[in-house]
Amino acid sequence: MANITRLQSLDLPELEPYLTMRRPIGHRERGIFIAEGEKVVRRLVESELKIVSILLTEEWLVEYSPLLERRIVEAGIFVAGKRLLEEIVGYKLHQGIMAIGRVPEKPDQFDLEKKSDEQYLFVAVDGVANSENMGVIVRNCAAFGVDALIVGETSCDPYLRRSVRNSMGTIFSLPIVRSTKLVTTIESMRREHGVRVVAANPRDGSVDVAKADLSGDVCVVFGSEGEGISPQVLSVCDTMVEIPMQRGVDSINVGSSVGVILYECARQRSIGKRERSRVIH
Repeated sequence: MANITRLQSLDLPELEPYLTMRRPIGHRERGIFIAEGEKVVRRLVESELKIVSILLTEEWLVEYSPLLERRIVEAGIFVAGKRLLEEIVGYKLHQGIMAIGRVPEKPDQFDLEKKSDEQYLFVAVDGVANSENMGVIVRNCAAFGVDALIVGETSCDPYLRRSVRNSMGTIFSLPIVRSTKLVTTIESMRREHGVRVVAANPRDGSVDVAKADLSGDVCVVFGSEGEGISPQVLSVCDTMVEIPMQRGVDSINVGSSVGVILYECARQRSIGKRERSRVIH
């Protein structure tokens, strides 16, 4: 197990990121993120991502000892009492266990080489600036089998603290692709790999999502709740879909929209797999 340090104060330089977690710019520049809460930290420990340090109570150390035997923790494990941990934002917020991880190095491109009859499903986000919404989007992507989340230049970092927390740690298993220009990335997907790009855009000309063809290699683009998908990004999409709603309601939270549309993607793909299986047999 990594080195264990029992704390009497929070003055050690290794603990500085925990004390500055409300200042995310510095964390992004250093390529680190905060994981808070038992489920999120557990998923970090169980993932392949690098762990910088863990800060927890004696009780959690006993619980986590079997998992930590197999992990390298760069700066070590720090154990503190509940009262001391209450000095960091508020004890109840992080349940007495937190960790610092390293953001994985991800290329701005990704391999779309076909494997057998696999169908790729991607999600791209344009202008999603709310980190809590981003976390919900990540969680939905993981739940419905998305192969990668493409984050455009106008969207927030999925590794912000609130995003990681709202993702419930599912971000540790979801490939994230940072696009410096989403329009160019989408055009490349269409031209070079034949990926159909579907805009979630409740406007005139949109198709009911249940009636749209979401099979094959597809990338679904979602925009911000206020502005939607930008005209530039919308111009390189192949088609638009919408979720039917009651009169007087023109939109729902973007995280909810992602869940609904990805469920329909998963449903259609499941039907397609069963049909192909019958043909093969």
